[in-house]
Amino acid sequence: MLREVPSHTLYTILLLICLVTITLAKSIASKRFNEFILIISNSRYLKIYGKDQKFLDYYDGLLFLNLVISGAIFGVLCIENLNNALTINITLIFKLAIGIAIFMLAKVLLERLLASLFEIDTIVDIYLFQKISYKNYLGLLLLPINAILIFSITPTKAVIFTIIAILFIVNISGLVTSYKMYQNEIKNNFFYFILYLCALEIAPYVIIYAVFSA
Repeated sequence: MLREVPSHTLYTILLLICLVTITLAKSIASKRFNEFILIISNSRYLKIYGKDQKFLDYYDGLLFLNLVISGAIFGVLCIENLNNALTINITLIFKLAIGIAIFMLAKVLLERLLASLFEIDTIVDIYLFQKISYKNYLGLLLLPINAILIFSITPTKAVIFTIIAILFIVNISGLVTSYKMYQNEIKNNFFYFILYLCALEIAPYVIIYAVFSA
């Protein structure tokens, strides 16, 4: 008896959109993109493009769009396999994508506001650029990961938690790299930087965990 093959039309369309956004980003700035994909092993990208950063240019905007869609797909795959009773549809994916986008953009705006209040704009601007760059890199990694989870292997709990752990390690390694590159500036403003971290790097995730675990 043949096994029923599930329809992945929606996922396929979303993956194609992600692929198009990445291709457009590469076509807009091919040299920058080639530097970007080596960000884990080489800090050259951060040093070069961190000096001439904008809040969100076309290149970063396209990578951010891929991050939001890829993040929403991965989130839905996690929900789908950890909660079998939940019905997955385009509305849920759309809501999750909008939620991720709003959360990340609102967080960046608030971080910039607090940086101005603490008068550490220069440090935080560089830090935000690096943090956004690493998050966009996670979006790049999620594209093939999502494709494999959808079309190749069955995403068990062990697989999902392993992927989450890998993504977390990549993100943390990026933050550590940022701290090392600008440790002198951070030391000179250590008190304010710690307040900043507690307010915007720890508290939001604690609140989200408390809301969803309640």
